[in-house]
Amino acid sequence: MKVGVVLEDENGLNSNVCAHFGQCKFFLLADIDEGSRKITATRVVPNTSVHGGGGCVAVDEILQYGITHVIAGGMGMGAQAKLAQAGVKVFGSCGNVQKAVEDLMNNTLGGLDACESHGESGSCH
Repeated sequence: MKVGVVLEDENGLNSNVCAHFGQCKFFLLADIDEGSRKITATRVVPNTSVHGGGGCVAVDEILQYGITHVIAGGMGMGAQAKLAQAGVKVFGSCGNVQKAVEDLMNNTLGGLDACESHGESGSCH
């Protein structure tokens, strides 16, 4: 499994999960061996789209890395729908990134509600 986590800063597993998907400056990409439930590799990459306009362009940005799962603090319905259409599972978490990834591996992370500022319309910004 390949997990993308939105980061508050560029400190990887030591970062906190960013509260808003489209406003993160960095993504952590983590390769997970599902059999052993271990992180086999991580990489921090910049989010060059940082709220770069409508159409949830941050989704396109992270999808280029072949992720299968996303962890974010918050996300609009448009971004969630676009990720779901791509077959990516979306999870919500706040706080430490390493703990969030471990919770994902242990099947203890829940889904994610739409950010309040995005409403229920399904549009993204």
